[in-house]
Amino acid sequence: MDLKAIFESTGVLEWILLILFFISFLIQCYYYLGVYIKLPLYKPAKRRKNSRGISVVICARNEAENLEQFLPRIMEQKYPEFEVVVVNDSSTDQSEELLSEMTAKYESLRYTNIPPNDNFTHGKKLALTIGLKSAKYDHVLLTDADCYPSGDMWLQSMANNLGGKREIVLGYGRYERSKGLLNIIIRYETVFTALQYFSFALKGKPYMGVGRNLGYRKSLFFKNGGFSGHYHIASGDDDLFVNQHAVRENTSIVLEPGSHTVSIPKKKTGAWIRQKKRHLSAGNLYKPGSRIRLGLELISRLLLYGSFIAISLISAWLWPAMILFGLFMLIRMTIFKLVMARLNERYLLLPSLLLDPILPLFLGIIWISNIFESKKQPWS
Repeated sequence: MDLKAIFESTGVLEWILLILFFISFLIQCYYYLGVYIKLPLYKPAKRRKNSRGISVVICARNEAENLEQFLPRIMEQKYPEFEVVVVNDSSTDQSEELLSEMTAKYESLRYTNIPPNDNFTHGKKLALTIGLKSAKYDHVLLTDADCYPSGDMWLQSMANNLGGKREIVLGYGRYERSKGLLNIIIRYETVFTALQYFSFALKGKPYMGVGRNLGYRKSLFFKNGGFSGHYHIASGDDDLFVNQHAVRENTSIVLEPGSHTVSIPKKKTGAWIRQKKRHLSAGNLYKPGSRIRLGLELISRLLLYGSFIAISLISAWLWPAMILFGLFMLIRMTIFKLVMARLNERYLLLPSLLLDPILPLFLGIIWISNIFESKKQPWS
């Protein structure tokens, strides 16, 4: 059949939709088969058991309840030489009293206070910098007060991947499973974010980590000026530092279940949205390459779903589009299921069918809303 006749009979809009669908299909297949597949197929190199001293730094603001519940799990890790430094940042609850009691019980626990001051506001970056300065070991692990290690070998698993040229180690911080749609959304987004940052790290393009489970050398932090390049924004105490200084040669990842941390998820939608506002505001300062890779994935994903829906409504090319879309969904679901197994996650495969196209729209609305709001946001 003559191409001109096909074009005229189909219509310009339909051809545009078909072209957009096919291009976005190819791009998404590249991300899954060229990048994301690396995560379930990853076979970690055998590491020597690390026994050098390591510091765990935790920043806490009004976290007395969480510290009482979770700090003992960190203090009782099976590791030969470590310390835990808690920065009690302007807390008005019973945190200081609790930490004072716990230091009497645990010899390797230390804490420092940042007193409340109505005339001086600051974010988490100040507290974290103080904690890093207080750390006596060069190798440092970061986690949060509302996190706990998945087992007593967390510290050993993470420490094994720090040393030599490996100056940054990226771990996985999952969330507890509970009832409700918000919990499903939080856990799905956590898995998909981990899929991206682990996979790009394996491809030699590390771009972020999460402060719930992250390690690096103290000397690397201060040699590069710490947070000086982005101290003016509240977010980015974890991902921006990694984005600026992580490269193929100095970054490693840890996937084994014993290396995970577990966090308490937000219970209210408003609290989660405020948290996402803070996290998303850091993305504008990512390196151009990181922004392009993440932006291209997001745009192509939305175009794939959107153009397929439009083709289903107005195009005579529905069946070819359905075959390609079905192939993509088979690839996506297979890889996502393998990634869930690798990260010890469950019950997210079916919800991902809905959340994969919808969540980017919701997060995009949150990101846009940041433009019209104050940059000053609390870190907790």
